[in-house]
Amino acid sequence: MAAPDSTAVRTALWRALHVAVDPPPHVFADELGLRLADPGERWRHRDDMDPATAGRYRAGMVARARFVEDLVAEQAGRGVGQYVILGAGLDTFAQRRPEIAARLRVFEVDQPGPQAWKRARLAELGLGAPDWLHFVPVDFETASWWERLAAAGFAPDEPAVVASTGVSMYLTKEANAATLRRIAGFAPGSTLAMTFMLPAGLLDEGERARHQATASRAAAAGTPFLSSFSPAEMLAMAREAGFRDVVHVSGAELDARYFAGRTDGLRVVRGEEFLVATTGTTGGAAARGTPGASS
Repeated sequence: MAAPDSTAVRTALWRALHVAVDPPPHVFADELGLRLADPGERWRHRDDMDPATAGRYRAGMVARARFVEDLVAEQAGRGVGQYVILGAGLDTFAQRRPEIAARLRVFEVDQPGPQAWKRARLAELGLGAPDWLHFVPVDFETASWWERLAAAGFAPDEPAVVASTGVSMYLTKEANAATLRRIAGFAPGSTLAMTFMLPAGLLDEGERARHQATASRAAAAGTPFLSSFSPAEMLAMAREAGFRDVVHVSGAELDARYFAGRTDGLRVVRGEEFLVATTGTTGGAAARGTPGASS
């Protein structure tokens, strides 16, 4: 029976919990994902929803979602007309932000079973799918996501924004390199925003313990972490794949951008960083869109 991915559900619940327990201003407001997940009345009593112990993970989820959607809005304003979400899970951009999404062709790429479940829930909630929203079911182990994306109407000769958050750690380094090479071949002016995990050795003792606990939970769920990258290694791999502009956006930079001045101590958990890379010329979208980032 089709069911949502447990990681996607956790992400949706953390995003909803941010609105429920953290004081405004909210970095990211998404309660629709909670409606999709429909976890039952006692969802806030889950161990991983404890407002105190899960605060930094919650902050990380809302920060990365805000970062991606800020980038999508910026690129849509420049005329980019396609948005690809790899491993879309319970993403609700198309439903929450129609004023931007309706100007794009949005492609949600995900595993067939969880995506079928999501489509059924959207229908149950009366949300459906507008003409500009395209679902791309792909079994990543047996099929080419690129071929399925093209078959769904993606225009390879037009620029796109591609988001891949919370995915790279579940892929081998070779699979990540192959994905980067494919996206680097997109039309000039395309932008990739991808998260990656830092090696445990680059974290301090407290952060390393959090990372190891997260990795243990992932392994127990049958989805072990397979790769991690230093920022220098990730930037080099992106350049080797063929990207022109590559920048690293750290968790500290996300804190400075979205949590500065907060008195509640909400900060991003260390260990997950962003690569932003473009197929444009030097000084292109990636460099302009990520002030203070290292390249």
